[in-house]
Amino acid sequence: MSTGVFRRVERATPPLAALAVAVVAVSTSAILVRYSSAPSLVKAFYRVLFTTLLLVPFALVRHRDAFGRLSVRDWFVAIAGGVALAIHFASWFESLEYTSVAASVTIVQSQVLFVAAGAALLLAEHVTRRTLAGMVVALCGIAVMSVGDALTGANVAGAAPLYGNALALVGAVCSAGYVLTGRSLRQRIPLVPYVIVVYSVCAVVLLGLTVADGAALVDYPAREWLLFVGMAVGPGLFGHTVLNWALAHVESSVVSVSLLGEPIGSALLALVLLGEVPTTITVVGGAVVLVGIAVTSRARAS
Repeated sequence: MSTGVFRRVERATPPLAALAVAVVAVSTSAILVRYSSAPSLVKAFYRVLFTTLLLVPFALVRHRDAFGRLSVRDWFVAIAGGVALAIHFASWFESLEYTSVAASVTIVQSQVLFVAAGAALLLAEHVTRRTLAGMVVALCGIAVMSVGDALTGANVAGAAPLYGNALALVGAVCSAGYVLTGRSLRQRIPLVPYVIVVYSVCAVVLLGLTVADGAALVDYPAREWLLFVGMAVGPGLFGHTVLNWALAHVESSVVSVSLLGEPIGSALLALVLLGEVPTTITVVGGAVVLVGIAVTSRARAS
């Protein structure tokens, strides 16, 4: 496909429609992870690997020269971002083995808060009172979701919800690290070359972790391979990659707030497809988290 065709497709795509498709796509991620019976590291590795392979043709057609323009500092930033992304995927995928979809997806979306905190500490960005208030509200919601059910003795989904929620929180912190380390790199090179470099580093790290864990890389039934590809095509290609494309066409606050639809969509899909009913405390705590994230996102955008 030629560069001209790519540009015509981009011009013909309504950004808000693309954003809606992306939110639906990322909402399927937790469900696909739950459907797969492969080890968490294996699922994470193949999702990143297949997403990278799907994007390689786009890079070769449109951005073949971009890789040669990367400096030593750019490679360092890309490696750091790839390592952070690998830990994000490893911890978040594992969290879904121990806690509910609703809790895991909502907590991992709190990465917006850690981006705000990291930008203030590392990039000297100003933190307004409204941003700080949103962060406090969201963190209170996370605390409610994490310990509320344990304190009340309610029956919850997952073998160890507190541990699973903690893993999701680690995933949120590492996702924020991935965003922060990639900021300067994205200012100099286009999206697709950037994600290919970072995804490749991420895949290598996940491969190393998988081998170290002793998990099998092959000998999975066809159903598992279809799920691996589904994770790459849906949440990977049509989800996060399209979201990054949308950032060039709509305000970042719109994209950030639209991502609040992921926990809601994932929870609804888990209810319908997995029969997973969130507890009242999970719903209340999740609502508080989403309000805090929305306030933080809008405050940072303004």
